[in-house]
Amino acid sequence: MAGQARFMFICGATGKPMPRHNPHLTPFGEMTRKLRAQRGVTITAMAEAVGVTAGHLSGLEHGKKGRPSWPLVQKIIHYFELIWDEAEALEQAANLSDPRVTVDTSDASSLATRLANRLAREINDLDEAQLAQIESVLDQPKSKG
Repeated sequence: MAGQARFMFICGATGKPMPRHNPHLTPFGEMTRKLRAQRGVTITAMAEAVGVTAGHLSGLEHGKKGRPSWPLVQKIIHYFELIWDEAEALEQAANLSDPRVTVDTSDASSLATRLANRLAREINDLDEAQLAQIESVLDQPKSKG
């Protein structure tokens, strides 16, 4: 693809190439891995620089440790010297990386409650194209009424 950067991720443990898209990464994990690959930084070096263990950082990237804290995200922004749009994108990715989401539909319609429950039950059965369709609906302007 002309004009688009291509990255190859190398597994730190095996030294073998990793797939370009890891479906088990959070949005935060995808972005931090991309930043490390662009800059040739290992997860160990990054973790040490921001004051966490490589295991903790890996857990955040894979959604095993919850959502990254705001102070940690700020350290990562500083570490990579991100500005403006990139910094905002990392903050947004972190905010969208909570792997254990709770949806409160107590003030919503029956349809909203049913949809939230079905999505919780069936999300792992949806393929990437179906998930992208749902996301595109959510990206449309909202009309409350």
